[in-house]
Amino acid sequence: MLRVGGVRTRSLHVLPRKGYRLAYVTALKCRECEREYPVEPLNVCEFCFGPLEVAYDYEAIRKVISREQISKGPQTMWRYALLLPVDGENAVDLHGGFTPLLKANNLGKLLGLDNLYIKNDSVNPSFSFKDRVVSVAITKALEFGFDTVACASTGNLAGSVAAHAAKAGMKALIFIPADLERGKVVGAGVYGPTLVSVHGSYDDVNRLCSELADNYHWAFVNINLRPYYAEGSKTLGYEVAEQLGWRAPDHAVVPLASGALFTKIWKGLHELQDLGLIPTVKTRMHATQPAGCAPIVDAFLNGSRIIRPVRPNTIAKSLAIGNPADGIYALRALVQSQGAACNVPEDEIAEGVKLLAETEGIFTETAGGVVISGLKRLVQAGAIKRDELTVAFITGNGLKTQEAVEGMVHPITIEPTMKSFQAAMEDRQLL
Repeated sequence: MLRVGGVRTRSLHVLPRKGYRLAYVTALKCRECEREYPVEPLNVCEFCFGPLEVAYDYEAIRKVISREQISKGPQTMWRYALLLPVDGENAVDLHGGFTPLLKANNLGKLLGLDNLYIKNDSVNPSFSFKDRVVSVAITKALEFGFDTVACASTGNLAGSVAAHAAKAGMKALIFIPADLERGKVVGAGVYGPTLVSVHGSYDDVNRLCSELADNYHWAFVNINLRPYYAEGSKTLGYEVAEQLGWRAPDHAVVPLASGALFTKIWKGLHELQDLGLIPTVKTRMHATQPAGCAPIVDAFLNGSRIIRPVRPNTIAKSLAIGNPADGIYALRALVQSQGAACNVPEDEIAEGVKLLAETEGIFTETAGGVVISGLKRLVQAGAIKRDELTVAFITGNGLKTQEAVEGMVHPITIEPTMKSFQAAMEDRQLL
């Protein structure tokens, strides 16, 4: 057994299977002191307690990767297998990724943007971007020899882990806050995991799971497998660049929870640049959080580089992480990219959901409402100009959070007669 940063885990050195190809992963490296560790289920540096991330041999990758090689790959996130820390040939794959990048003409016209695009990750197999990170994590769990996966989740991760575990034939334990939206509880439970509802916030759930990871030989996708899991989010950056004709956007508007998605999109774009696949990245990364849980955005707006934990109080429960693990790195990406940040008032979140639905026919969850209302505020503040190419990242499906907008939907109730119909329509001044 090995104890690293308070997390004890079995040091598994799995013998390579036939076809197992990880020639491009060299080590795990601390993001703070840069000490290197073996490719094992570890997530924290034992010297400085900094988080670990995957290190690659980019020189070797550069010799084999090309736009043509990628374009011949599957129409999923696994077309970028050379840049992921697992054996792509044995991926636990529900065909996630390579989701639509849609020109948002109607919303763009309303906001005053001529080149607005929506990256619609709400159409992934379990209806959120989490299918990207989980596909990588579950594949890695099998490579390490685990038979049980687990996670702490605000909702979307729960559904994705449960679905991928079912596909992989693994046992799954899903830990969620007790006040989670019903759609997300059902959307995870239907796959047959052990679903554990915990009285407390996500941060309480995550602390409990860190203790459990200390004592059980389970693959916690966002704890002891976090370095590998987080790499899946890079594929959003890869896809957007490829779908734009191999170039980075001028602006990216992204929701923040832990901050990992934000940092990995930024990392993915720069990997493509450094490999010579796209021109110099000049993307400005813009962060959006709900006002009821905005520790990263508030730190940025206050000019601080210290993330002060908060107690979440927001309807955007998928963003309700009061002590974000990657917050400091999201701040760094904001500064490096010369981006902007916006905390969205709670009463504007549902308005953002409805605005995207009414203009572009996309029903997003509350996190997407934060993105759209945040985008509107960023445009009004002059952070994004009319002709600049802008991508708004929609990360989850609105069917999971219907409670947020049900009060905005009012059917017309009539008798089954022409007279009743005409009277109702005239009363609403629709005829």
